[in-house]
Amino acid sequence: MMLEQFQALAAYHRQMNLQFYTVCAQLGEEELKQDRGAYFKSIFGTLNHMLLTDRLWLSGFLGKPISFGSLYEELYDNFAELRSGREQTDADIKAWVELLTKESLQVPFSDGLQFPLWLTITHFFNHQTHHRGQLSTLLSQSGLDFGATDLPWIEGVSAHVTAGSS
Repeated sequence: MMLEQFQALAAYHRQMNLQFYTVCAQLGEEELKQDRGAYFKSIFGTLNHMLLTDRLWLSGFLGKPISFGSLYEELYDNFAELRSGREQTDADIKAWVELLTKESLQVPFSDGLQFPLWLTITHFFNHQTHHRGQLSTLLSQSGLDFGATDLPWIEGVSAHVTAGSS
């Protein structure tokens, strides 16, 4: 059942990013980068952090660690490139999740982090949800409607959930 859960979470993750980026596209670059007092300052900064950390974790899951300067490191300087990077990374996450096996979920994430892979993956998806909550506040304060965010009502997720899965 855990494999199906991660497939559903990857679909949810991708759909939420699509929804949020579609809404963010209504704002200009200046509005996206306006310091709003958030942890990563702006809507753009929050989106950037979410993409950066997804790439960091994914690189670790794939055994191809990447280096970075800080969790504030700007990956792209404009929204169009950030959005394109997000779409590619979401496709990469989906492809990676499809390769998971029950056996692989039991091995430690790394020598330095001995949590089993399943727990580390749970954190990976939870981290995005945490920052999506911050982003939803910033968008609400901007008067923008980003749509439903509750997993059971998100398009594309139910295809990964089958009754009686174990």
